[in-house]
Amino acid sequence: MRPVRIGVIGAGNMGADHVRNLHRNVPGAVVTMVADIDADRAAAVAGEVPGARATGDPYALIDDPEVDAVVVASHDSTHAELCIAAIRAGKPILCEKPLAPTLGECVRVAQEELRAGRRLISLGFMRRFDPAYLELKEALGAGVHGAPLLLHCVSRGVSSAPGATDESSVTGSAVHEFDTVAWLLNSPITEVAWHAPRATGAVTGLRDPQLMLLRTADGALTTVEVFLNARYGYDIRCEVACEHATLALAHPARLVTDSARTRSVGYPADWRPRFADAYRLELRAWTEAVAAASPPPLAGAQEGLIANAVAEAVITSMRSGGETVAVQIPEV
Repeated sequence: MRPVRIGVIGAGNMGADHVRNLHRNVPGAVVTMVADIDADRAAAVAGEVPGARATGDPYALIDDPEVDAVVVASHDSTHAELCIAAIRAGKPILCEKPLAPTLGECVRVAQEELRAGRRLISLGFMRRFDPAYLELKEALGAGVHGAPLLLHCVSRGVSSAPGATDESSVTGSAVHEFDTVAWLLNSPITEVAWHAPRATGAVTGLRDPQLMLLRTADGALTTVEVFLNARYGYDIRCEVACEHATLALAHPARLVTDSARTRSVGYPADWRPRFADAYRLELRAWTEAVAAASPPPLAGAQEGLIANAVAEAVITSMRSGGETVAVQIPEV
């Protein structure tokens, strides 16, 4: 079986990490091209892979005959148009979340894939490949602890990206939790409510942290905390209270004060160390599926659309002052 020739769009932290992972850790993957709006940055990242070429034009990468499949890791606002272009070129895509910032754009991508008549979109909800989350899902699925009643999800970072808004905190960060909760429980999110305490003031105009309450069809309740400017490190937590036991990704044994002065506790500065295994396993599974021309075991366009429908309901609640809002999934 010949190698899969992959082009990566976006040479920022995420895209560069994908290039390195594909080159070093994914058998059968060959990075042949890197694109970025900053051509010098694309050239620097491509220079890490022997034979890889660089371009400032992502559409040239999509159309290049030496690119079999495309990774989209550019700015969220570019995802929809790039995915549509790759679908029309007949090339499999691994798109970083979100599928698009708005629900309408997600519908357009899903419709384009439907017209293509085959599965081409895979979405980077990498927690589905994280060993800790997989262990948690397996324990919940076994049912020995009883039905899940309450979930508590925490997502904290050091600092928000430039231009972060209340809405992008939901569509760009909390969207991971929206997919994870429905996947863990095997139950869709049906209604949401958004709340926020007094903002930290770290970024003008950004309400941070945010708290979201989700209800799934099975009757379980979930709290989602997103705190982009927590300062002390990248910190992901998930706890599930079931009828007979509580399951968690980590169990603190004593009081620990997490602050900028105590980063020696061991929290990384961003997401990459925490989810290194997940990204590697996700890229390997995707590449193997592309090579075999089989459906990838990753989330697809429909899952991306559903997560964005939840995000849209959360933003509606945000703008209404915290009212409970039902999630509406549009037909494709």
